[in-house]
Parts: sequence; structure tokens; C-alpha cells
Amino acid sequence: MNIPIFHIDAFAAEVFSGNPAAVCPLKEWLDEKAMQLIARENNLSETAFFVPDGEGFHIRWFTPVCEVDLCGHATLATAHVIFTELEPSRSEISFASKSGPLGVKRSGDMLSLDFPSQPPVPCDPPAEILAGLGTKPSEILKGPDYFAVYDHEEEIRKLRPRMDVLKKLDLRGVIVTAPGASSDFVSRFFAPSLGIDEDPVTGSAHCALTPYWSKRLGKNRLHAFQLSERGGELFCAQEAGRVIISGRAVKYLEGTITLD
Repeated sequence: MNIPIFHIDAFAAEVFSGNPAAVCPLKEWLDEKAMQLIARENNLSETAFFVPDGEGFHIRWFTPVCEVDLCGHATLATAHVIFTELEPSRSEISFASKSGPLGVKRSGDMLSLDFPSQPPVPCDPPAEILAGLGTKPSEILKGPDYFAVYDHEEEIRKLRPRMDVLKKLDLRGVIVTAPGASSDFVSRFFAPSLGIDEDPVTGSAHCALTPYWSKRLGKNRLHAFQLSERGGELFCAQEAGRVIISGRAVKYLEGTITLD
């Protein structure tokens, strides 16, 4: 069996930046074990698989160790493959997913994800948050992830978390964020329990970041940077119950997976 594979750098204007994702177009689903083994072999933060579903597609995402319910950068990467390689006449895509319907539109080289809004709420933080981050945030909230707010961008840059401690948390991961020096806000994302110590650029984290900063700054359109080593730029908008997360993507390579 031969399976096409594309390696796409998402939330990037050029290769070797943003967040790399593998994308595998399928005619029908492989068994779950095979998809997980492919994701482990790729050893990227996410591998996306998709199949035709009516006028749209059904998408699933796997880290090297497990399937996840939502992934932004691999959805952006998948849309880039469809728009540029498979169906270049399209300008919109609808994906069915474990997180409900997800839309993607393109305008020039910019792709915009239509994702659920997941505003974080107050919580009693577990001791592992402070022990794992090593520096006390000004505020801790939670949604699908713990959400730690700092006062300055430089605090985010200097964080050196203890992944062995953060791995013990009961949620997916930890978002850390602060006002940006040259953007509306900055962030980083740690998810060691998913096999991803630090994700380079996390679209799904902006489902929480966008409503938080939109409310705090009193504006619906936001410019964001994720301060990983590779770095990534995102343009976000808050709408009723949804967030629009926009960015660019570029192809690094394409090839074929051969399975016996």
C-alpha cells in the first residue's frame, strides 16, 4: 500500500519556521493502529489524516503517542495541501472532526481557520503548575489546557519548564501568555503528556488565547506571536462562539509511505 505524504510548515511564510505537520490524504480510513504508527514514525507534533466526506472531508490528528480532538496547525497544513495540490479550484473547505465542523477559507496566500471559541475560566491550580513552570504567573485559568498569564513578554521567553512535572497534569497541556512587545500578545505551549514538550506554533491554543485577549484588550482583531525556537505568526479574530485563526503555510517536501 502506498500513501501520499506531505510535510508542511504551518503558520510560516518560509520553510524551517512555523510548525511542521505531516499530511496524509486517504481514500478510506486506515485502522487506528496504523495511523498511530505512522505518526510515531514521522515524529512530528502532529500527523493529519483525512478522507472525502460528502462535499468536504473528515480529518483526524495524531501526535507521536496519541490521537487528539483538535489541532490547528495540522488543519492549516491539510487545507494547504488540498488548496495547492489536490483541488486548486477550491476557496473553502469544510472538515468534520471530533471537535465538530471546522472551516477553512483562503485569500491569496493566507488561510483562515474557523474554530470553536474556548474561553478559559478561573480554577484552583494544582501544585504541579507552579512547580513545573518555576516562575509564578499573575493569573492561572483553565480550559482544555491550563492557562498561565504573565505580565511581560520577557518572562515568557525566559521560562524553562520542568517537563517531568508538567507531564503529571490532568489536562492536555499548559498555555503561557503575556502582552506582546510588538504584537497584541505572545504565547508558548507545553504538552509533555502528549509527547510534545514544546509545540512550535499551536493553533488550537488560540481558541482560548483569542477570547481571553479580545476581552482584556477590548478588541476583536489580534496579532499574535508564539515564542518557540521556530516561532510563528498568527492573526486572530473573535466572533460569536467562534475564533478565526489565520496564517500562511509552505510545503517542505512530499513523498510516499510504503506499507507492506
